[in-house]
Amino acid sequence: MQSLYRHDLSGAGIDELFDFSWIDGERAAALADETVAFARLLIQGTLENLGAVDAAVRRHLEHWDFSRLQRVDLALMRVSVYCLLFQPDIPASVTIDEAVDIARAFGGADSWRFVNGVLDAVHRETSL
Repeated sequence: MQSLYRHDLSGAGIDELFDFSWIDGERAAALADETVAFARLLIQGTLENLGAVDAAVRRHLEHWDFSRLQRVDLALMRVSVYCLLFQPDIPASVTIDEAVDIARAFGGADSWRFVNGVLDAVHRETSL
């Protein structure tokens, strides 16, 4: 999510996003290779499918304009919608629960409700 937020704000390229420079040295060194590979998959997959991801988010915004979304919420919804649409091995409940937890930690006071509503609607749409 933080790499997608960085991309949205600065237009950072994929190489910059993959360096995870926002993680402090000690934590970065402790990351398992599988964790880094999975994070890169999520970043690249989200960016490669950004049109489909954003279209899914837009379809489920009620009384809200896409351009007015908080950037943290948008980055979180983008990676989560990517998982819902393109990572069928990840249970939707896990994706949504993790997104809600992250929204509570990083978003505004009611971000978690908003994120939950959009992701739940995307999930219902994809499971038809």
